[in-house]
Amino acid sequence: MRRNLPRLAAVTAASALALTATAGIAMAQETEVPEPDTFTSMFTVMATPDEVIDNDGNPAPGEPGATGEFNFRINSDEEIICYDITLNGVTGEYESPAKTATHIHEAAAGEPGPPRLAFPNPEGEGDTRTSSGCMQGPFTTGLEGDNGEDTATGFTLAQIEANPAGFTGDTHTAEYAPGTVRGQLMEVPMGGVETGAGGASDNSAAYALGAAGMAAAAGAGVMLVRRSRAQG
Repeated sequence: MRRNLPRLAAVTAASALALTATAGIAMAQETEVPEPDTFTSMFTVMATPDEVIDNDGNPAPGEPGATGEFNFRINSDEEIICYDITLNGVTGEYESPAKTATHIHEAAAGEPGPPRLAFPNPEGEGDTRTSSGCMQGPFTTGLEGDNGEDTATGFTLAQIEANPAGFTGDTHTAEYAPGTVRGQLMEVPMGGVETGAGGASDNSAAYALGAAGMAAAAGAGVMLVRRSRAQG
């Protein structure tokens, strides 16, 4: 029995080390958090099938008739991103080598690029799928890059704020592996929505404009306010 003790101790130590390493990985992953009181920026994506490309940059049209609205609110000081994602006409099961199939990739229009953020896949009955929440970094995608590290390693939300056109939102299914819909991030000005009556509309009305409305408002120089998430 005594001769087995050193071996047993070594196995126990190795197991403890493995558990510690696993715990460290878990702690390094992003955390779902409440919506912060303030944001440093806000972005929208109008995602369509015709924008999808494959890993070589070749056109790979997504699911016909599908659309996506990706709305993001960022607090880069606290490394928090809040998301409201709505997919219409997306069918079939999600599939991706990353831990989820709904992403922000670091990729300019018409170019491939690695995922930097992975969001919970939108779910729902019928033709519409939705996903909402807030998460705080450090972030992980579950996908290993060419350097052997997770593709979110070293990524910060300030990179999106510095160059939103260099990032794209998309989602993937088994039938449309390159993507069902895709679109570039576009910054939405923070502030109040002018009502034309000497005042500003409330936050919920402004946010309810959706991606298309937000894009049109931004193009017209209208300032949008952030939505305050209902507390339940």
